[in-house]
Formats: sequence, C-alpha cells, structure tokens
Amino acid sequence: MDIIRVATGSRPTAVAGAIAASVRESNEAKVQAIGPHAVNQAMKAIAVARGYLALDGLTIVCVPTFTEVEGGTRTAMRFLVGPR
Repeated sequence: MDIIRVATGSRPTAVAGAIAASVRESNEAKVQAIGPHAVNQAMKAIAVARGYLALDGLTIVCVPTFTEVEGGTRTAMRFLVGPR
C-alpha cells in the first residue's frame, strides 16, 4: 500500500476517494501531509472519506503521528486510517 500524499492544493473529495478505496481494498490507508494547509486538506479528506465509507457500513478511525521526511530535514504528519 502506498502513502497518499496531500498537498495544499489537493482536492479533499479526490483524496477522500483514494482513502476510501485504500480502506476498502487493504483495510487501511496511510495519508501524509507537510505544512498546516496540507494537514487541513488531509483532515477534510478523512472526514469526507468517513461519509463515503459509512455508505458501506464501515466506521473509520484516524491515528496521527509525526514522521521525518527528506532525510530527516522536515517533519510530516502521517495519519493511519482504518476501520474501527
């Protein structure tokens, strides 16, 4: 499973579709964002994905963590999304 990378300009509905597809397919999704605006877009996408998956009878949870990227020079937020 690949990491779903979210940028400031990412459309939350498009990212939500990728999250929902990943959860349906592999029972989890990893979402990564760098910067406050990208984290905001990621959280919106996770909220929208929750609605998409509720139609399938799934409830999801999100576990946030920090991770180092670019050789340890930057810190990103990573969200592990999976069914409850």
